[in-house]
Amino acid sequence: MTSDHAAASTTSDHAADIDKHVKVYIKVFVALIVLTVVTVAVSYLDLSIAMAVTVALFIATIKGSLVAGYFMHLNSEKKLIHAVLILTAIFFVVLILLPVLTDSNGFWLDE
Repeated sequence: MTSDHAAASTTSDHAADIDKHVKVYIKVFVALIVLTVVTVAVSYLDLSIAMAVTVALFIATIKGSLVAGYFMHLNSEKKLIHAVLILTAIFFVVLILLPVLTDSNGFWLDE
């Protein structure tokens, strides 16, 4: 009888744990839907192209962070994974900005 009670307790704990995770996933999914609606709503505003792109990229960054953090389980990873991810993001930003900086300052351009 004791083993049946322990098995039932373990099963109920496991079910409660799954329910907790499902609730988090549903909240993240709803947040992604809301952010998508916000992105579409912002596209109808009379913003300059630079401002519209900036706002859209900001919202996309938040959405990407939610997906990576919860659906790809990066929230529960070790600190080394976070450090590698941040370093990758820094290199990405540098590589994106490099042509912009070289074009506006004229570095390395033969005219």
